[in-house]
Formats: sequence, C-alpha cells, structure tokens
Amino acid sequence: MTDVAEQRRGRAGRGGGAARRAERTAVSFETARYIERNVPNLEVLNAEAIEIIEANAETVLEEIGVSFPDNPPALERWRNAGADVQGDRVRLPKGLARELVKTAPGSFTQHARNPERSVEIGGRSLVLAPVYGPPFVRDQAGGRRYATMADFEKFVKLAYMSKWLHHSGGTVCEPTDVPVNKRHLDMLLAHMTLSDKPFMGSVTEPSRAADSVEMAKILFGADFVDQNTVMTSLVNINSPLTFDATMMGALEVYAAANQASIVSPFIVGGAMAPVSVAGTLTQVTAEILAGVSYSQLVRKGAPVIAGAFVTSIDMNSGAPTFGTPEASMVTYGMGQIVRRLGLPYRSAGAFCGSKLPDAQAGYESANSLNMGLLSGVNFMLHAAGWLEGGLVASFEKFVMDADQLGILHRLAAGVDVSENAQAMDALREVGPGGHYLGCAHTQANFKSAFWRSDVLDYKPFETWEEEGARTTESLAAARVEKLLGQYQAPAMDQGTEEALRSYVAEKKASMPDAFT
Repeated sequence: MTDVAEQRRGRAGRGGGAARRAERTAVSFETARYIERNVPNLEVLNAEAIEIIEANAETVLEEIGVSFPDNPPALERWRNAGADVQGDRVRLPKGLARELVKTAPGSFTQHARNPERSVEIGGRSLVLAPVYGPPFVRDQAGGRRYATMADFEKFVKLAYMSKWLHHSGGTVCEPTDVPVNKRHLDMLLAHMTLSDKPFMGSVTEPSRAADSVEMAKILFGADFVDQNTVMTSLVNINSPLTFDATMMGALEVYAAANQASIVSPFIVGGAMAPVSVAGTLTQVTAEILAGVSYSQLVRKGAPVIAGAFVTSIDMNSGAPTFGTPEASMVTYGMGQIVRRLGLPYRSAGAFCGSKLPDAQAGYESANSLNMGLLSGVNFMLHAAGWLEGGLVASFEKFVMDADQLGILHRLAAGVDVSENAQAMDALREVGPGGHYLGCAHTQANFKSAFWRSDVLDYKPFETWEEEGARTTESLAAARVEKLLGQYQAPAMDQGTEEALRSYVAEKKASMPDAFT
C-alpha cells in the first residue's frame, strides 16, 4: 500500500464504520478525469525572442526591482538570500530568482476528499475550475444582483454536478450577505460539505488562510495535510511589480503548510503593463520569478503555480477586453517561458466582457478557452460562469461554459489511430456509393463517436418552434434547474462534518461582524 493510501486509510479510521458505510452509499455523479493532453502546445516565440524576454526580465529584477511594502519579514528573507533591499524595494542579482525557483516542484497532486477526484497539476495535465471572485450574480429570472451565500452554494452544487469541471474552485461568487471577516468560513464549509472535488483556500487576510489550513486538517486529518497538498490558493500580484502584504501573508501561510499558491500577475495591458506583447511578457516573467522564488524562501519545495491573467484594454473606454489576439499572444508566450522554468502554469478561462450570455460572450469565451488548451495551461480558473469582465457570475453561462469544456477534453485527446478508429472494416463493408449509418462499425461506436452537448439545440426548426423557440440562455436556465433538482450531497463522516461546523461556529462567535 502506498504512503498516501495508508494515510487515507488512517484518516477513514477516524470515522470508523459510519464513514465506510457513508462512502459505500454515497450518490456519485460522473466527473471526467482531468485532461492529459495528447496534442502539441502552440509556441509563438522563437529561441531568440525567448532569450530577449528572459534577459530583459532579469534586468528588470536587478535594475528596477520589486516592491514588498509593509512586510518587514519578507524584506529580511530577501536580504538574507542576497538581494539588495532599500526601503521596501528589493533588487535581485541576476540568476538569484532562477536559482530559487528550481526547488519548486514541476507538478504535484492536489488531493480531494474523494480520492477518485484528486487532480495532477503540471506536466501535460489541464485542470478546469469555475469562475472566481464576482460580487454580482445573474440569472434569467432575477437579472443582475449582489451575490448571496445561497447563490454561492448553488454554484458549488453546479460545479459538483458538472461532468467536465474537475475542481470546486474558491470564491465562485462573493456572498455579500455574510460579514467580510466571516464569509470565508461559510464558503470553505460549502466546498467541503456540498462537494467532494478539490477546492481553494481563502487569501483575503493571512488569518483566513490559516483558518483554511485548520479546516483542511479537520477534513483530511492533520498528518495527511502536513504531508500532502489539499488546497490551491490565488495570490495575485499587484502589477506592476508590487507584492502587497495581504497577498504575501496568505502565500506565506500556504507555503509554510506545504499548500499550493497560484502566483499570478493581474495584467490589463496598457494600464498595468506595457501595450506591447514583448513588454508585457517581460514584466509578467519578472513578477512570476520574484513571486515564485519568494515562496521558496518561505519553504523550499512548496508547491506553486505560475500564473498569468492577461487582458488588453479598450483605449476609448478604458474597459478591459477579452478574447483578443494580443492577450492570446501573451498567454501562448508565457506558456513557453513557464515550461522553461519547470513550473505548472495557470492562465485562460471562459473570459468575456459581455453583460449577457449572448453571442459576444460566446465568441470571446471560445477564443479564450481554446487559447488555454493550446498554450499548455495546467490550471484554468474561470473556466465556467464568467460574465461582464469578471464582475458577474452567471448561472446560465456557468452551465453553457461547463458544457463546452467537454470539447476541450475531446480536442486534447488527439486523433485515435487504433485498429477500431482506422475503420477499415467499415470502409470495406460500405464500399463506393453506400452510406455508413447502418454499418457494423457505426452501430458499435455511435454512442461515443461524437461529442454531445447537454445544452445546445440541434433539433429541426419545426420541433424547436413547437417547443417554444427557446434561446440558448433559456435552455441553459432549464439545465440549471435540472442539475440543482438532481443534486444530492456527497456523503461525509458525521463526526467530521460536526467538527467542521463547530470550528466555523466558534470562529464566528469569537469576533464581531465586519462588512469592510
């Protein structure tokens, strides 16, 4: 038995026979295994371009430096590592960041409480996770409104029920009806009890990251968490070149606990980075080098994902734009650079600037999703539900996007050239002038031969009209209701659930409500 299996057996032993009975009687919904690519990555940079960008990034770190404001322990870590620290500005000698990055793992397993839904992050894998962070939600019936905890729980259920999503995500929407200092507890509890897929921890304050680790220890067992990665977290860099104390404080908590952080510059080209692709690639590379290397100063070998969230800007309105060729070029290029660093890569998603799940949303999201697949992304946040530049989580778009993720799975599989796929028997049977509808090969393979949508309508016009001439948004609304109606929570050991709820209740009772 492997070490992980042994730890899991010990963990299950905490709940005894009740836990084992719960696992046997659990209602399970099919979830596709995380994607393992059998198609090549698209590379847009030649060797000379990569050398120029990497050299310029090292120059940025050495001459311009990065800022770590209000974080004396971080400055001391950098000073001890050999950096030049003046005030809160940290300048790194050439080669220092690259040397530190070498201890970060090239891939790691994020364990789920259901071992069958654990994911591998790095290498040729692609893990798909929902939208993250919107303060608003939208549905066809109620329109746009501030998100509530009830909305959050619905999204967690939808992610659990969605075949093509491998991950429960994190702040799928921001539940504004719960105090800011307490909502992370409710969100984590929802991920842990309403789903058995992997999930993300809180980063809005270091103490909330610490709560995330403690709750994970209740769920998985303290020994298991000490030796394995059970959470990812999103640590955004305040571009350009600034690493604020709140985000770095969360990273410090997770790195020290051997839990994963996504170190991700947040780039709106022309506002937070240069307008040129090469200039943006230089800045993002410098920021990733500094952020990932800092995680290794906290704990060598801590798992980390190199991120790149990149949009361009509408120079008329100042609003971010999505699905654009410039953002795609940055994403492709960063994929090449991150692979050269030997790190897992986070980028892309179902991005759009549209206010509704309409044609604009579809075009922009399709461009962004396919870009993510071809750029070699290993962890794709925002893969379902993103609307209005990330301000809104849409229930209808969530299931529309989740449906389309099945296409990514099929594309990533590449071309099957097995004996069955060669179809020589079919070619011989049908011959010239025939058709394949009734041949033996078609009869044997038709159920799995083509990807099938659970949302889109391919019926004849007359049938579509008789059924009410429903739009895609209406079909998606019906899909939302169907999935929520079928939802059943995955079984959980009663003692574990009671311990989690007790922890949340005690933490909430220990502090007054704060809404800012």
